[in-house]
Amino acid sequence: MRLIFEKNAESRRGFKIQVSDVPQTTLPNARYLRKELPGLPDVSELDVVRHYTNLSRLNFSVDTNFYPLGSCTMKYNPKFTETLAGLEGFTAVHPLLPQLSGGGVLTQGSLEVLYNTKKLLCEITGMAGFTMQPLAGAHGELTGVMLIAAYHKHNGSRRKYVIVPDSSHGTNPASAAIAGYQVIVIPTDKDGYMNMTEYKKNLNEEVAAVMLTCPDTLGIFNPRIKEITDLAHGVGALMYYDGANLNAVLGKCRPGDIGFDVIHINLHKTFATPHGGGGPGAGPVGVCDKLIDFLPIPRILKRSDGTFTLDYHRHKSIGYIAPFYGNFGVILKAYAYILFLGKRGLIEASESAVLSANYCRARLKGHYDIPFDRICMHECVLSASRQARRGVHAIDIAKYLIDKGYHPPTIYFPMIVKEAIMIEPTETESKETLDGFIDTMIDIAKLAETDPDAITRAPLTRSVKRLDETKAAREPNLRWRG
Repeated sequence: MRLIFEKNAESRRGFKIQVSDVPQTTLPNARYLRKELPGLPDVSELDVVRHYTNLSRLNFSVDTNFYPLGSCTMKYNPKFTETLAGLEGFTAVHPLLPQLSGGGVLTQGSLEVLYNTKKLLCEITGMAGFTMQPLAGAHGELTGVMLIAAYHKHNGSRRKYVIVPDSSHGTNPASAAIAGYQVIVIPTDKDGYMNMTEYKKNLNEEVAAVMLTCPDTLGIFNPRIKEITDLAHGVGALMYYDGANLNAVLGKCRPGDIGFDVIHINLHKTFATPHGGGGPGAGPVGVCDKLIDFLPIPRILKRSDGTFTLDYHRHKSIGYIAPFYGNFGVILKAYAYILFLGKRGLIEASESAVLSANYCRARLKGHYDIPFDRICMHECVLSASRQARRGVHAIDIAKYLIDKGYHPPTIYFPMIVKEAIMIEPTETESKETLDGFIDTMIDIAKLAETDPDAITRAPLTRSVKRLDETKAAREPNLRWRG
């Protein structure tokens, strides 16, 4: 497909700009303006429409293809939530409008949405309070660790370590390090759980927190989770719940009930708001009772007369961690999704997600290695080690799947599994879709035995063929010059 610049036809136009009748003047910050017009191509309106329509058809998305991306729940986003989020009563409200007097009536509905979403998330997770401000999951993680640091500082406790398992999400140690802590990594034992001997050896009164994904990135729920939290609390450490995999336990297990003190939720992973693409996200953070006073400001309060207001006067608060009150439109979609499904619907979503993952695991276990072969939760982890011995690696399988119309699963993560292929089918996919994907994975396994070169040459049917990935990473060339 040619670039829009390559379709340039001199003097062709799709519009005509009228001569300006606004008097020219010198702007105070004129030095920051472009000195030259951008080098846009000369194309007609029809050229532009066709170009960008065809360009959009090259995209993989959950609206067009099966997207079994492990560890990053890519469920379908219901369109009714987009409609609700686009209502003028929400989109036309400016965050600086008054809360109560005068134009306050215009903000009360938005404040009520934020307040009610907070209450629903408290009920779902077993937490005592929430902040809706964090703008993404990783931002929520950092906020959570900052809350933990503020709590220990307030109590005069000098702590310098955060414990994470080696199967944790990569953002866990990053968030802990950014917040000023040293990270202790605990290895995984032969059963796929955090090694309890090493955990106990490293747990002491200098540990500020233990960060866990539960179920973990192997798709396994640790049956000793309550013992882990009790041990941490015994030395004064707090428990942090990475909520990326919350989709697996909705209505079945509340993190607050099993001893977690802080949790972040990826609304785009669990509650069907748009995911990826660099757009807005949301990573609300929930806390137990003893951490509520440290939550970011402003806090949304419900007054005795039923109106809502913002409270900025919290002297223990860690302060602002985002402008205003979070990505409101994303939160609004999650609120609509939760209300639409209700308690029973959320439970059914979790049950279906777990069933789908185990269906994939059971059908593929004879064709791929499964390092920890047991009932999993919402995702299963395969290994292409068997295929790698024939010269077909996980990355080759991923690229071959693109030719077959499937977005590749996560590969090479978790890093403790060689040639890892992590599949998370979610509850929104039909059995027919799963069967088509599984049959293709089985075909790939058979082809790896008979004609491995056919796989290692893929993709062949896409606009971009097999790249030299090392060169692309080291020498990126993202700009076209005519």
